[in-house]
Amino acid sequence: MSDDRLDAVLAYIDGELPESLSRLFALLGIESISTDPAHAGDVAAAADWLAADLSSIGFEASARETDGHPMVVAHDRSAAGCPHVLFYGHYDVQPVDPLSLWSRAPFAPAVIEEDGRKVIFGRGASDDKGQLMTFVEACRAWKTVTGSLPIRVSMMLEGEEESGSKSLEPFMKANRDELAADLAFICDTDMWDRETPAITTMLRGLVGEEIVVTAASRDLHSGMYGGAARNPIHVLVDILDGLRDETGRVTLPGFYDGVGELPAEIAEQWKALGFDEKAFLGAVGLSVPAGEVDRAVLEKIWARPTAEVNGITGGYTGDGFKTVIPAKASAKISFRLVDRQDPDAIRDAFRTYVRSKIPADCSVEFIPHGGSPGLRLSTDIPALKATRGALEAEWGRPCVFQGSGGSIPVAGSFREILGTDVLMVGFAQDDDRIHSPNEKYDLASFHGGIRSWARILGALAEKG
Repeated sequence: MSDDRLDAVLAYIDGELPESLSRLFALLGIESISTDPAHAGDVAAAADWLAADLSSIGFEASARETDGHPMVVAHDRSAAGCPHVLFYGHYDVQPVDPLSLWSRAPFAPAVIEEDGRKVIFGRGASDDKGQLMTFVEACRAWKTVTGSLPIRVSMMLEGEEESGSKSLEPFMKANRDELAADLAFICDTDMWDRETPAITTMLRGLVGEEIVVTAASRDLHSGMYGGAARNPIHVLVDILDGLRDETGRVTLPGFYDGVGELPAEIAEQWKALGFDEKAFLGAVGLSVPAGEVDRAVLEKIWARPTAEVNGITGGYTGDGFKTVIPAKASAKISFRLVDRQDPDAIRDAFRTYVRSKIPADCSVEFIPHGGSPGLRLSTDIPALKATRGALEAEWGRPCVFQGSGGSIPVAGSFREILGTDVLMVGFAQDDDRIHSPNEKYDLASFHGGIRSWARILGALAEKG
Protein backbone atom coordinates (compact mmCIF):
# COMPACT_ATOMS: atom_id res chain seq x y z
CA MET A 1 0.00 0.00 0.00
CA SER A 2 1.52 3.31 -1.11
CA ASP A 3 2.23 5.69 1.77
CA ASP A 4 1.44 8.56 -0.60
CA ARG A 5 -2.08 7.23 -1.21
CA LEU A 6 -2.77 6.83 2.50
CA ASP A 7 -1.33 10.26 3.27
CA ALA A 8 -3.61 11.80 0.65
CA VAL A 9 -6.63 10.02 2.13
CA LEU A 10 -5.79 11.18 5.65
CA ALA A 11 -5.30 14.76 4.45
CA TYR A 12 -8.71 14.64 2.76
CA ILE A 13 -10.31 13.40 6.00
CA ASP A 14 -8.79 16.31 7.92
CA GLY A 15 -9.98 18.88 5.41
CA GLU A 16 -13.42 17.28 5.06
CA LEU A 17 -14.16 17.15 8.79
CA PRO A 18 -16.75 20.00 8.75
CA GLU A 19 -18.66 18.27 5.94
CA SER A 20 -18.39 14.91 7.73
CA LEU A 21 -19.95 16.55 10.78
CA SER A 22 -22.75 18.01 8.69
CA ARG A 23 -23.62 14.57 7.36
CA LEU A 24 -23.53 13.09 10.85
CA PHE A 25 -25.79 15.89 12.12
CA ALA A 26 -28.31 15.12 9.37
CA LEU A 27 -28.47 11.50 10.55
CA LEU A 28 -28.55 12.47 14.24
CA GLY A 29 -31.51 14.74 13.57
CA ILE A 30 -33.70 11.78 12.58
CA GLU A 31 -35.63 10.45 15.60
CA SER A 32 -35.04 6.76 14.85
CA ILE A 33 -36.30 5.35 18.17
CA SER A 34 -36.92 1.70 17.33
CA THR A 35 -38.81 0.76 20.50
CA ASP A 36 -41.58 3.31 19.94
CA PRO A 37 -44.12 2.42 17.20
CA ALA A 38 -44.85 6.14 16.81
CA HIS A 39 -41.33 6.55 15.39
CA ALA A 40 -41.49 3.71 12.84
CA GLY A 41 -41.53 6.28 10.04
CA ASP A 42 -38.44 7.97 11.48
CA VAL A 43 -36.58 4.64 11.65
CA ALA A 44 -37.43 4.03 8.00
CA ALA A 45 -36.30 7.57 7.15
CA ALA A 46 -32.92 6.94 8.78
CA ALA A 47 -32.51 3.72 6.77
CA ASP A 48 -33.37 5.55 3.54
CA TRP A 49 -30.92 8.35 4.42
CA LEU A 50 -28.08 5.87 4.90
CA ALA A 51 -28.90 3.96 1.72
CA ALA A 52 -28.93 7.20 -0.26
CA ASP A 53 -25.67 8.43 1.29
CA LEU A 54 -23.89 5.15 0.57
CA SER A 55 -25.25 5.11 -2.97
CA SER A 56 -23.86 8.61 -3.48
CA ILE A 57 -20.31 7.29 -2.98
CA GLY A 58 -20.73 4.32 -5.28
CA PHE A 59 -22.06 1.55 -3.06
CA GLU A 60 -24.86 -0.71 -4.23
CA ALA A 61 -27.07 0.18 -1.29
CA SER A 62 -30.69 -0.36 -0.33
CA ALA A 63 -32.98 -0.43 2.69
CA ARG A 64 -34.37 -3.96 2.85
CA GLU A 65 -37.71 -4.81 4.39
CA THR A 66 -37.86 -7.17 7.37
CA ASP A 67 -40.63 -8.19 9.74
CA GLY A 68 -39.52 -5.23 11.82
CA HIS A 69 -37.46 -2.20 10.88
CA PRO A 70 -35.42 -2.01 7.65
CA MET A 71 -31.95 -3.45 7.25
CA VAL A 72 -29.53 -1.35 5.19
CA VAL A 73 -27.24 -3.49 3.03
CA ALA A 74 -24.48 -2.03 0.88
CA HIS A 75 -21.71 -3.49 -1.27
CA ASP A 76 -18.66 -2.00 -2.95
CA ARG A 77 -16.96 -4.40 -5.36
CA SER A 78 -14.42 -1.98 -6.82
CA ALA A 79 -11.56 -3.97 -5.28
CA ALA A 80 -12.39 -7.35 -6.82
CA GLY A 81 -10.13 -10.19 -5.73
CA CYS A 82 -9.09 -8.42 -2.53
CA PRO A 83 -10.00 -9.37 1.03
CA HIS A 84 -13.68 -8.81 1.80
CA VAL A 85 -14.93 -7.29 5.07
CA LEU A 86 -18.48 -6.91 6.35
CA PHE A 87 -19.09 -3.91 8.60
CA TYR A 88 -21.94 -3.91 11.14
CA GLY A 89 -23.51 -0.94 12.91
CA HIS A 90 -26.97 0.17 14.01
CA TYR A 91 -28.81 3.35 13.18
CA ASP A 92 -31.64 3.09 15.71
CA VAL A 93 -31.41 4.84 19.07
CA GLN A 94 -32.75 4.62 22.60
CA PRO A 95 -35.75 6.68 23.78
CA VAL A 96 -34.88 10.06 25.27
CA ASP A 97 -36.99 9.91 28.43
CA PRO A 98 -36.82 11.69 30.80
CA LEU A 99 -36.68 14.66 28.46
CA SER A 100 -36.46 17.12 31.36
CA LEU A 101 -32.92 15.91 32.16
CA TRP A 102 -31.52 16.92 28.77
CA SER A 103 -29.66 20.23 28.71
CA ARG A 104 -30.43 20.65 25.00
CA ALA A 105 -32.89 19.15 22.54
CA PRO A 106 -31.75 15.51 21.98
CA PHE A 107 -32.32 15.55 18.22
CA ALA A 108 -30.78 18.97 17.58
CA PRO A 109 -27.09 17.90 17.39
CA ALA A 110 -24.30 20.38 17.97
CA VAL A 111 -20.61 20.55 18.83
CA ILE A 112 -20.29 22.01 22.33
CA GLU A 113 -17.51 22.57 24.85
CA GLU A 114 -17.52 20.24 27.86
CA ASP A 115 -14.73 19.90 30.42
CA GLY A 116 -12.32 21.61 28.07
CA ARG A 117 -13.11 19.28 25.15
CA LYS A 118 -15.24 19.56 22.06
CA VAL A 119 -18.00 16.96 22.02
CA ILE A 120 -20.79 16.06 19.61
CA PHE A 121 -24.06 16.34 21.53
CA GLY A 122 -27.23 14.39 20.71
CA ARG A 123 -29.03 11.08 20.99
CA GLY A 124 -27.14 8.49 18.97
CA ALA A 125 -23.95 10.58 18.82
CA SER A 126 -21.99 7.70 20.33
CA ASP A 127 -24.43 4.77 20.21
CA ASP A 128 -24.18 4.11 17.32
CA LYS A 129 -24.64 6.71 14.58
CA GLY A 130 -21.40 8.54 15.28
CA GLN A 131 -19.51 5.26 15.43
CA LEU A 132 -20.90 3.83 12.19
CA MET A 133 -20.34 7.11 10.35
CA THR A 134 -16.61 6.96 11.17
CA PHE A 135 -16.45 3.92 8.89
CA VAL A 136 -18.67 5.44 6.21
CA GLU A 137 -16.55 8.60 6.13
CA ALA A 138 -13.34 6.57 5.84
CA CYS A 139 -14.81 4.76 2.83
CA ARG A 140 -15.88 8.10 1.35
CA ALA A 141 -12.34 9.42 1.68
CA TRP A 142 -10.72 6.42 -0.03
CA LYS A 143 -13.18 6.47 -2.90
CA THR A 144 -12.98 10.23 -3.40
CA VAL A 145 -9.19 10.40 -3.34
CA THR A 146 -8.25 7.17 -5.13
CA GLY A 147 -11.41 6.21 -7.00
CA SER A 148 -11.86 2.91 -5.16
CA LEU A 149 -11.57 1.16 -1.82
CA PRO A 150 -8.37 -0.80 -1.12
CA ILE A 151 -10.39 -3.93 -0.23
CA ARG A 152 -13.92 -5.22 -0.84
CA VAL A 153 -16.41 -3.77 1.65
CA SER A 154 -19.99 -4.67 2.50
CA MET A 155 -22.14 -3.12 5.22
CA MET A 156 -25.12 -4.31 7.21
CA LEU A 157 -26.69 -1.52 9.25
CA GLU A 158 -29.46 -2.57 11.61
CA GLY A 159 -32.55 -0.69 12.81
CA GLU A 160 -33.53 -2.88 15.79
CA GLU A 161 -30.44 -3.18 17.98
CA GLU A 162 -32.02 -1.08 20.73
CA SER A 163 -35.26 -3.09 20.61
CA GLY A 164 -34.10 -6.70 20.65
CA SER A 165 -32.80 -7.33 17.09
CA LYS A 166 -35.69 -9.70 16.38
CA SER A 167 -35.23 -9.47 12.61
CA LEU A 168 -31.44 -9.73 12.60
CA GLU A 169 -30.79 -13.47 12.70
CA PRO A 170 -33.64 -14.35 10.31
CA PHE A 171 -32.28 -11.74 7.88
CA MET A 172 -28.74 -13.09 8.18
CA LYS A 173 -29.90 -16.67 7.60
CA ALA A 174 -32.03 -15.67 4.60
CA ASN A 175 -29.14 -13.70 3.07
CA ARG A 176 -26.21 -15.86 4.21
CA ASP A 177 -24.56 -16.11 0.78
CA GLU A 178 -24.82 -12.38 0.07
CA LEU A 179 -23.39 -11.43 3.47
CA ALA A 180 -20.51 -13.92 3.43
CA ALA A 181 -17.14 -12.22 3.95
CA ASP A 182 -13.61 -12.97 5.10
CA LEU A 183 -13.98 -10.86 8.24
CA ALA A 184 -16.63 -8.83 10.06
CA PHE A 185 -16.16 -5.58 11.96
CA ILE A 186 -18.35 -4.24 14.74
CA CYS A 187 -17.96 -0.59 15.72
CA ASP A 188 -20.00 -0.39 18.93
CA THR A 189 -17.23 -0.56 21.54
CA ASP A 190 -14.89 1.74 23.47
CA MET A 191 -11.31 2.92 23.54
CA TRP A 192 -9.34 2.17 26.70
CA ASP A 193 -9.06 5.91 27.39
CA ARG A 194 -9.13 9.10 25.33
CA GLU A 195 -5.65 8.55 23.91
CA THR A 196 -5.40 4.76 23.83
CA PRO A 197 -7.06 2.64 21.12
CA ALA A 198 -8.47 -0.78 21.86
CA ILE A 199 -9.66 -3.93 20.17
CA THR A 200 -12.29 -5.79 22.16
CA THR A 201 -11.28 -9.45 22.03
CA MET A 202 -13.59 -10.80 24.74
CA LEU A 203 -17.33 -10.46 25.24
CA ARG A 204 -19.41 -11.99 27.97
CA GLY A 205 -22.48 -13.91 26.91
CA LEU A 206 -25.76 -14.01 28.80
CA VAL A 207 -28.38 -16.39 30.14
CA GLY A 208 -31.50 -14.78 31.60
CA GLU A 209 -33.90 -16.82 33.69
CA GLU A 210 -36.92 -16.00 35.84
CA ILE A 211 -38.25 -18.41 38.45
CA VAL A 212 -41.64 -18.34 40.19
CA VAL A 213 -42.03 -20.45 43.34
CA THR A 214 -45.60 -21.25 44.41
CA ALA A 215 -46.58 -22.69 47.80
CA ALA A 216 -50.12 -22.25 49.19
CA SER A 217 -53.15 -21.73 46.96
CA ARG A 218 -53.58 -18.18 48.28
CA ASP A 219 -51.87 -15.59 50.49
CA LEU A 220 -52.12 -16.56 54.16
CA HIS A 221 -52.41 -14.71 57.45
CA SER A 222 -49.02 -15.12 59.15
CA GLY A 223 -50.61 -15.27 62.59
CA MET A 224 -52.86 -18.18 61.63
CA TYR A 225 -50.42 -20.08 59.40
CA GLY A 226 -46.96 -18.84 60.41
CA GLY A 227 -44.67 -21.71 61.35
CA ALA A 228 -46.91 -24.32 59.73
CA ALA A 229 -47.29 -23.17 56.11
CA ARG A 230 -44.39 -23.09 53.67
CA ASN A 231 -43.25 -19.57 52.82
CA PRO A 232 -42.09 -19.37 49.16
CA ILE A 233 -39.87 -16.40 49.94
CA HIS A 234 -37.87 -18.61 52.33
CA VAL A 235 -37.59 -21.23 49.60
CA LEU A 236 -36.50 -18.62 47.08
CA VAL A 237 -33.90 -17.07 49.38
CA ASP A 238 -32.43 -20.51 50.10
CA ILE A 239 -32.14 -21.16 46.35
CA LEU A 240 -30.43 -17.85 45.67
CA ASP A 241 -28.09 -18.12 48.64
CA GLY A 242 -26.84 -21.48 47.40
CA LEU A 243 -25.77 -20.16 44.01
CA ARG A 244 -22.40 -19.04 45.38
CA ASP A 245 -19.99 -20.44 47.91
CA GLU A 246 -17.98 -18.50 50.49
CA THR A 247 -15.21 -17.78 47.95
CA GLY A 248 -17.59 -16.19 45.43
CA ARG A 249 -17.55 -19.12 43.00
CA VAL A 250 -20.80 -20.24 41.38
CA THR A 251 -21.83 -23.66 42.66
CA LEU A 252 -23.78 -25.06 39.70
CA PRO A 253 -22.27 -28.39 38.56
CA GLY A 254 -20.32 -27.90 35.34
CA PHE A 255 -20.65 -24.11 35.48
CA TYR A 256 -16.94 -23.53 34.79
CA ASP A 257 -16.72 -26.03 31.94
CA GLY A 258 -15.21 -24.18 28.99
CA VAL A 259 -13.81 -21.31 31.08
CA GLY A 260 -10.16 -20.89 30.24
CA GLU A 261 -7.46 -18.84 31.93
CA LEU A 262 -6.26 -15.61 30.40
CA PRO A 263 -3.43 -15.91 27.87
CA ALA A 264 -0.20 -14.76 29.47
CA GLU A 265 0.19 -11.84 27.03
CA ILE A 266 -3.27 -10.53 27.85
CA ALA A 267 -2.83 -10.99 31.60
CA GLU A 268 0.42 -9.01 31.55
CA GLN A 269 -1.07 -6.28 29.40
CA TRP A 270 -4.03 -5.85 31.74
CA LYS A 271 -1.72 -5.65 34.76
CA ALA A 272 0.18 -2.85 33.02
CA LEU A 273 -2.97 -0.77 32.38
CA GLY A 274 -2.93 0.72 35.86
CA PHE A 275 -6.62 0.02 36.45
CA ASP A 276 -7.66 1.62 39.75
CA GLU A 277 -9.95 -0.85 41.51
CA LYS A 278 -10.64 1.50 44.41
CA ALA A 279 -11.64 4.35 42.10
CA PHE A 280 -13.80 2.02 40.00
CA LEU A 281 -15.81 0.86 43.00
CA GLY A 282 -15.60 4.19 44.81
CA ALA A 283 -17.38 5.92 41.92
CA VAL A 284 -20.53 3.97 42.82
CA GLY A 285 -20.15 4.22 46.60
CA LEU A 286 -18.47 0.83 47.19
CA SER A 287 -15.06 -0.17 48.47
CA VAL A 288 -14.84 -3.96 48.93
CA PRO A 289 -14.68 -6.14 45.79
CA ALA A 290 -17.22 -8.98 45.60
CA GLY A 291 -17.12 -12.16 43.54
CA GLU A 292 -14.25 -14.62 43.28
CA VAL A 293 -11.76 -13.74 45.98
CA ASP A 294 -8.65 -14.72 44.02
CA ARG A 295 -9.38 -12.61 40.93
CA ALA A 296 -8.61 -8.97 40.10
CA VAL A 297 -11.59 -6.68 39.47
CA LEU A 298 -10.71 -6.12 35.81
CA GLU A 299 -10.55 -9.86 35.23
CA LYS A 300 -13.89 -10.31 37.01
CA ILE A 301 -15.76 -7.85 34.80
CA TRP A 302 -14.10 -8.80 31.50
CA ALA A 303 -13.14 -12.47 31.61
CA ARG A 304 -14.98 -14.31 34.40
CA PRO A 305 -18.54 -15.67 34.50
CA THR A 306 -21.09 -14.48 37.04
CA ALA A 307 -24.44 -15.30 38.61
CA GLU A 308 -26.42 -12.22 39.61
CA VAL A 309 -29.87 -11.69 41.09
CA ASN A 310 -31.51 -8.82 39.19
CA GLY A 311 -34.83 -8.64 41.00
CA ILE A 312 -36.98 -10.30 43.68
CA THR A 313 -40.72 -10.03 44.26
CA GLY A 314 -43.04 -11.63 46.78
CA GLY A 315 -45.50 -10.75 49.49
CA TYR A 316 -46.64 -7.26 50.40
CA THR A 317 -44.32 -4.47 49.24
CA GLY A 318 -46.61 -1.44 49.50
CA ASP A 319 -46.64 1.29 52.12
CA GLY A 320 -47.20 0.28 55.70
CA PHE A 321 -47.16 -3.30 56.89
CA LYS A 322 -49.17 -6.41 56.14
CA THR A 323 -48.66 -9.71 57.99
CA VAL A 324 -48.95 -12.09 55.08
CA ILE A 325 -47.33 -15.32 53.93
CA PRO A 326 -47.42 -14.98 50.14
CA ALA A 327 -48.53 -17.72 47.82
CA LYS A 328 -45.82 -16.89 45.28
CA ALA A 329 -42.32 -15.45 45.16
CA SER A 330 -40.17 -14.83 42.10
CA ALA A 331 -36.67 -13.80 41.11
CA LYS A 332 -34.86 -12.80 37.93
CA ILE A 333 -31.35 -14.17 37.59
CA SER A 334 -28.72 -13.50 34.94
CA PHE A 335 -25.55 -15.42 34.20
CA ARG A 336 -22.75 -13.68 32.32
CA LEU A 337 -20.82 -16.26 30.34
CA VAL A 338 -17.28 -16.30 28.96
CA ASP A 339 -15.10 -18.23 26.57
CA ARG A 340 -16.68 -21.60 25.62
CA GLN A 341 -19.46 -21.86 28.21
CA ASP A 342 -22.65 -23.33 26.74
CA PRO A 343 -25.76 -21.19 27.45
CA ASP A 344 -28.10 -24.17 27.12
CA ALA A 345 -26.01 -26.26 29.51
CA ILE A 346 -25.94 -23.43 32.05
CA ARG A 347 -29.71 -23.02 31.85
CA ASP A 348 -30.24 -26.77 32.30
CA ALA A 349 -27.86 -26.90 35.26
CA PHE A 350 -29.63 -23.98 36.92
CA ARG A 351 -33.07 -25.54 36.47
CA THR A 352 -31.86 -28.88 37.81
CA TYR A 353 -30.40 -27.14 40.86
CA VAL A 354 -33.60 -25.16 41.51
CA ARG A 355 -35.80 -28.24 41.24
CA SER A 356 -33.59 -30.01 43.77
CA LYS A 357 -34.36 -27.23 46.27
CA ILE A 358 -38.16 -27.17 45.84
CA PRO A 359 -40.08 -28.80 48.76
CA ALA A 360 -42.64 -31.45 47.99
CA ASP A 361 -45.63 -29.15 48.55
CA CYS A 362 -44.28 -26.33 46.34
CA SER A 363 -43.90 -25.91 42.59
CA VAL A 364 -41.65 -23.82 40.36
CA GLU A 365 -42.13 -22.20 36.95
CA PHE A 366 -39.23 -21.18 34.71
CA ILE A 367 -39.46 -18.23 32.32
CA PRO A 368 -36.47 -17.90 29.94
CA HIS A 369 -35.17 -14.46 28.99
CA GLY A 370 -32.72 -15.13 26.20
CA GLY A 371 -29.26 -16.58 25.96
CA SER A 372 -26.06 -16.05 24.01
CA PRO A 373 -22.53 -17.45 24.31
CA GLY A 374 -19.45 -15.48 25.24
CA LEU A 375 -16.76 -14.70 22.71
CA ARG A 376 -12.98 -14.86 22.93
CA LEU A 377 -10.91 -14.06 19.86
CA SER A 378 -7.46 -15.41 19.19
CA THR A 379 -4.91 -12.60 19.12
CA ASP A 380 -3.04 -14.50 16.39
CA ILE A 381 -5.59 -13.66 13.67
CA PRO A 382 -3.59 -11.90 10.91
CA ALA A 383 -6.31 -9.31 10.40
CA LEU A 384 -6.21 -8.47 14.09
CA LYS A 385 -2.47 -7.87 13.92
CA ALA A 386 -2.91 -5.58 10.91
CA THR A 387 -5.73 -3.70 12.64
CA ARG A 388 -3.67 -3.32 15.79
CA GLY A 389 -0.77 -1.86 13.81
CA ALA A 390 -3.04 0.62 12.05
CA LEU A 391 -4.54 1.81 15.34
CA GLU A 392 -1.12 2.23 16.93
CA ALA A 393 0.07 4.22 13.90
CA GLU A 394 -2.88 6.60 14.27
CA TRP A 395 -2.94 7.08 18.05
CA GLY A 396 0.79 6.73 18.77
CA ARG A 397 0.18 4.34 21.67
CA PRO A 398 0.11 0.57 22.12
CA CYS A 399 -3.31 -0.83 21.32
CA VAL A 400 -5.05 -2.58 24.22
CA PHE A 401 -6.68 -5.98 23.82
CA GLN A 402 -9.58 -5.45 26.19
CA GLY A 403 -12.67 -7.32 27.31
CA SER A 404 -16.24 -6.20 27.68
CA GLY A 405 -18.48 -7.09 30.58
CA GLY A 406 -21.56 -6.62 28.43
CA SER A 407 -22.91 -8.70 25.59
CA ILE A 408 -23.08 -8.01 21.83
CA PRO A 409 -25.14 -10.97 20.56
CA VAL A 410 -24.54 -10.13 16.89
CA ALA A 411 -20.88 -11.05 17.35
CA GLY A 412 -21.90 -14.63 18.03
CA SER A 413 -24.36 -14.54 15.13
CA PHE A 414 -21.57 -13.67 12.70
CA ARG A 415 -19.69 -16.77 13.79
CA GLU A 416 -22.64 -19.14 14.02
CA ILE A 417 -24.55 -18.07 10.90
CA LEU A 418 -21.89 -16.68 8.56
CA GLY A 419 -18.85 -18.55 9.86
CA THR A 420 -16.98 -15.26 10.03
CA ASP A 421 -14.44 -14.05 12.58
CA VAL A 422 -15.30 -10.71 14.17
CA LEU A 423 -13.11 -7.77 15.17
CA MET A 424 -14.62 -5.19 17.51
CA VAL A 425 -13.08 -1.75 17.11
CA GLY A 426 -14.76 1.33 18.54
CA PHE A 427 -13.92 4.86 19.55
CA ALA A 428 -16.46 5.60 22.30
CA GLN A 429 -15.52 6.74 25.81
CA ASP A 430 -16.95 5.33 29.03
CA ASP A 431 -18.48 8.72 29.90
CA ASP A 432 -20.41 9.15 26.64
CA ARG A 433 -23.69 8.73 28.55
CA ILE A 434 -25.15 6.27 26.08
CA HIS A 435 -28.78 5.33 26.85
CA SER A 436 -28.89 8.34 29.19
CA PRO A 437 -29.78 12.02 28.86
CA ASN A 438 -27.12 14.30 27.31
CA GLU A 439 -25.45 11.61 25.21
CA LYS A 440 -22.25 12.78 23.54
CA TYR A 441 -19.27 11.66 21.46
CA ASP A 442 -15.86 13.29 21.65
CA LEU A 443 -15.05 15.16 18.47
CA ALA A 444 -11.53 13.73 18.73
CA SER A 445 -13.05 10.22 18.79
CA PHE A 446 -15.07 10.94 15.66
CA HIS A 447 -12.15 12.48 13.78
CA GLY A 448 -9.63 9.89 15.00
CA GLY A 449 -12.09 7.10 14.28
CA ILE A 450 -12.39 8.12 10.63
CA ARG A 451 -8.61 8.30 10.27
CA SER A 452 -8.24 4.94 12.05
CA TRP A 453 -10.64 3.15 9.71
CA ALA A 454 -8.84 4.63 6.71
CA ARG A 455 -5.59 3.17 8.03
CA ILE A 456 -7.21 -0.18 8.83
CA LEU A 457 -8.59 -0.56 5.31
CA GLY A 458 -5.15 0.18 3.90
CA ALA A 459 -3.43 -2.21 6.31
CA LEU A 460 -5.80 -5.07 5.47
CA ALA A 461 -5.13 -4.54 1.77
CA GLU A 462 -1.39 -4.61 2.39
CA LYS A 463 -1.54 -7.79 4.50
CA GLY A 464 -3.97 -9.48 2.14
